[in-house]
Amino acid sequence: MGPFNPAGKFASGAVFDRDGRPKPGIQRAVERAIDIQRPLVLANLRRLRKKDPSATAAELNAKLERDYLVAITTAGAAVGGTAVVPAIGTVVSLGLSAAATIGFLEATALYAQSVAELHGISTEDPERTRTLVMAILMGDEGSALIQATIGSSAGGVTRHWGNVVGGSMSSSAVRGIGASIRKRFLKRMLARQGGALLGRALPFGVGAAVGGVANHKMGRTVIDATREAFGPPPTVIPGELLTELEKLPAPESDGKI
Repeated sequence: MGPFNPAGKFASGAVFDRDGRPKPGIQRAVERAIDIQRPLVLANLRRLRKKDPSATAAELNAKLERDYLVAITTAGAAVGGTAVVPAIGTVVSLGLSAAATIGFLEATALYAQSVAELHGISTEDPERTRTLVMAILMGDEGSALIQATIGSSAGGVTRHWGNVVGGSMSSSAVRGIGASIRKRFLKRMLARQGGALLGRALPFGVGAAVGGVANHKMGRTVIDATREAFGPPPTVIPGELLTELEKLPAPESDGKI
C-alpha cells in the first residue's frame, strides 16, 4: 500500500456527498454532456461525407469509430501529461481531468448518436437518445437492463436493442426505463470515471500513460456496446438521413452549431 494521497480524498469530496451520492452540480454537468443536439450529429456526419462523398454507411461507421478512438485517447493522454509539469499541482491536474471526463462523455454521445442515425434512428427525441447513450456507456449492465424491459413490454428479446429503444418502443416505456438507467448511470459512470480521473493525475508522467490507455480502453468498450445495440451498419445510408445530409446547414455567425 502506497502513502496516503490527499488528492484522492479531494477528488472524492468534489464529486460525491457524504452518503456517496453524486453532487447535484456534477449530475447536471454529466447530463448536459450527453445531451448532444441533432444538428451537431448531422454536422458530424456531413463532415465525414464531405471528405468522402461516395462512402457507404458501413464506411462512415468505420470512420466514426476511428475518429472517436483517436479523439478520446489523445485527450486522455494530453490531460494526463499535465501531471509531469512542476507548475501544475495535483489538485489543478484533477480539475483538468474532470474537464476531460466531460469531454469524454460529449464525444461518446456524439459518436453513439451518429451511429444511430446511420441505422435510420432519428436522434430528434432527447428522451430516447439520452437513454441510448447512458445504456451504451453502462456497457453490459445497460444492455441487460434494457433487454429485460424489451422482453416484458415489447413481446420478446431482440438482439439489437438500440433499434427498439430508438424507434418502436413506446414513449412511456422509454421514460420508465430512462429513469431507471439514469439513477444507475450517474453513480456508476462517475465512480468508473473517478478512477480514471485519479489515474490521469498520477505524478512523474505516469498520468499520461494511464490517461491515454484508460480512455482507449473505455472507448473500445463503448464501441463494442454500440455494435451490440445497433448491429452491423447498413450498406446504404437511410434515405431520410441522406436527405438531411444533403441540405445546406443553416448559417451561423460564430461558426458554431
